[in-house]
Amino acid sequence: MRSCAEAYNTAAGDADRTARHTISEVSAASGLTPHTLRWYERIGLLDPIDRSHAGQRRYSDADLTRLAFLGRLRLTGMPVADMLRYVELARAGDGTRAARRDILVAHREEVRERLADLHATLAVLDYKIDIYTDRADQAENADQADRTDHAERADHGDPYGGSHETTDRKSA
Repeated sequence: MRSCAEAYNTAAGDADRTARHTISEVSAASGLTPHTLRWYERIGLLDPIDRSHAGQRRYSDADLTRLAFLGRLRLTGMPVADMLRYVELARAGDGTRAARRDILVAHREEVRERLADLHATLAVLDYKIDIYTDRADQAENADQADRTDHAERADHGDPYGGSHETTDRKSA
């Protein structure tokens, strides 16, 4: 028997439908609050969750597999309404595969556009960081040169750094 975290992090397949995981375990594994888990059930993103004899929710590995997929969709920015439409189509059976595919293909295109925007934004950030790094390096180099110049002058007995020749004014 897999732990809750293992079930959550395992790819889809023939997931076990035995109700065994508590809402606390699922919350810890998924990062979703118990309130969000109950809300997902209430709006229909999750099928009705089995209950223990005491009325406590018990989630199956299949529920965790769906939650993991829904979490990935949310991470990519898919609106809950689109997630719900996808789940409703999945419940309707194999006859809706093309419609489900269309939802995912359209969403994938939106994700790719956002990734391109993020890459462009990252390039701007990298450029600005390079400018600041170059300026910081230049300032550091200038400070180092000043310190070296001052140290060399001090070694030659001239703390001011100039040539201060003394002349006898009376002889001039």
